[in-house]
Amino acid sequence: MLELHWPWAALALPLPWLLTLRRRRAGSRPTASPSTTPGLRHPHPERLSAVFATGAGATGDARLTRLLWLLLWLALVAALTRPQWLTPHTEISTPGYDLMLAVDASHSMAALDLGDGRQLDRMQVVRTVMDRFVAGRRGDRVGLILFGAQAFVLTPLTLDRAAVRQQLADLVPGVAGAATALGDAIALGTLKLRERPAGSRVLLLIADGDNNAGSFDPREAARLAAQYGIRIHVIGVGSQQQRIPIREEGRIRYRDDLTMDEETLRAIAALTGGDYFRATDGDALARISAQIDGLEKTASEARTLYLPQPLYRWPLLLALAALLALGIRDRGVAS
Repeated sequence: MLELHWPWAALALPLPWLLTLRRRRAGSRPTASPSTTPGLRHPHPERLSAVFATGAGATGDARLTRLLWLLLWLALVAALTRPQWLTPHTEISTPGYDLMLAVDASHSMAALDLGDGRQLDRMQVVRTVMDRFVAGRRGDRVGLILFGAQAFVLTPLTLDRAAVRQQLADLVPGVAGAATALGDAIALGTLKLRERPAGSRVLLLIADGDNNAGSFDPREAARLAAQYGIRIHVIGVGSQQQRIPIREEGRIRYRDDLTMDEETLRAIAALTGGDYFRATDGDALARISAQIDGLEKTASEARTLYLPQPLYRWPLLLALAALLALGIRDRGVAS
């Protein structure tokens, strides 16, 4: 299908004829005394007159010259309208989710209580399990939000699962600050998911601590998400130990203040119709991701896009050929 991207440029088409008409009207008026003001003069006025000559008295050479000028102008205007050929391309999305992962990257994710006896911090276990989870999300658009003292979109919603897995592989504890802006992460996820098709909006929230930073209250942010039909599935990461080992400044220390506000996490899931999971070890986290895989998916959708192929080069080439012919004729007349 042919389309003109700038069709309004065709308004310039009658410009030479309007200028010629104005010139004729000016020529019919009484001539004034010659002006002494310096200006540009055409070196061969007789050739210029031949170009604009009309009527039966015009010679064949003059007609051919006018024809070349007309072809040149028409081709330039045609190129200016930016013609393009639109090729239809149908994109079919398979049944799936618009799935946004919000991963806690605060300092507490360095705690060593999920390694099943190995010296693995929470972030290492989350990275491993979520990598397998994302790799299996065929047909889903997956995005990644990172939050700590603030929330950031690390990867927008995309079908490129390899890009999301690469971003996951680079996460380290504390990269987003020591605090946890849980409410901000939910609000940011809502902002990115609200324009997606209804029924497919899912936010998977992975957190291990209390909300102690940011501008949004987690429950209020969850109510806002519910208004947009976004389901939030929450995974609380961390063991139930009283004193939890954590790697700090190159040493392992034991702290008893790495608490988790499980009541708030459960409320977030309940307010949006999602589920809450408590991941106390790596195996539990893997089982949770498998359970999320089994949730219902939305129906497939198809949309047709039109891919433009620019065609302006062809009228531009024609204009160049007409200009070259005019140059050759002008050189022949001069000789």
